[in-house]
Parts: sequence; C-alpha cells; structure tokens
Amino acid sequence: MSQRRSGSGPRADMAPEIAAAVGFISSLLRTRGCVSEQQLQVFSGALREALAEHYKHHWFPEKPFKGSGYRCIRINHKMDPIISKAASQIGLSLPQLYQLLPSELTLWVDPYEVSYRIGEDGSICVLYEATATKPVSSYGMLTCKNQMMLGRTSPSKNYIMTVSS
Repeated sequence: MSQRRSGSGPRADMAPEIAAAVGFISSLLRTRGCVSEQQLQVFSGALREALAEHYKHHWFPEKPFKGSGYRCIRINHKMDPIISKAASQIGLSLPQLYQLLPSELTLWVDPYEVSYRIGEDGSICVLYEATATKPVSSYGMLTCKNQMMLGRTSPSKNYIMTVSS
C-alpha cells in the first residue's frame, strides 16, 4: 500500500520551511533569556510537529500561494494557538508568551519561502528562500502577504533582510 504525500510535484517536503519558522520563533524566545536551552529544544520539537500536522493537507509546492492564509502564523494582540500549544509543553503561560514575543507578528510559511513582519507597518523580511524547480505562476494571485501590503495605510518600506544558516 502506498502512502500519499502531502502535496504533488517535485518537492512535497516542507521540512526546510518549517525549520526556518521554528528557528525564528525559538530565537525570539532565546533573546529574552528567560527560557533555557533544554526548554527551547522541547518547544522547537513540539512546534515542528504541530506545524507539520497543521500543514499536512495544505502544502502545495506546485501552487505555493494556495493555502498561504491557512499556513500564516499570526500574533495580533491574540496569540496564535499553535504557538501557545507548543509553549504549554514547556510550561509557558499566555501572559509569559505575550512578554516574550512581539505583540504584532506575522509569519508566512509557504513552499520555497518563509518571511515575517513585526508590527502592522513593519518591513517584510525573508528568512528562507529556495528556488522552485519549475516556474511558479503568480500572475493574478493575491497572497496573504500581498493582501496585507495592499491594505497598508503608510508607504511600504522596500527593503528585505535575508537570513541564512
């Protein structure tokens, strides 16, 4: 019996994108110095598992923008439930999370790209970028990220910071 992969095409594996997202959230917790390395390892493992499960049927490498809103991790004065569930594994309460993480954070986890924005008018920064093996048509597509850009009230800040490991 064959198992179906959670996407079709040349690259259905979402491990690099999930690793980038988990590494970023973990680094935000690490910079505050209130979480031990052991706790960070447990948190990272729990978040990695939760994201893989959450994205399992919503990962489309052949159409990377499809499902972007579903995969978006969002803190907007309300904690993303996936982050709070992983944090509960290391005993972090919601009030503690609100102290450790930005009050406004958007993290887009899409095939071939992981990017984030802190604040409603902050710059969008790329954490991870890979090249699709075949051209991806984005003409006419409004991604979660593009919709946010269209709704801006202040001018866009057109610079990108790329972080690689």
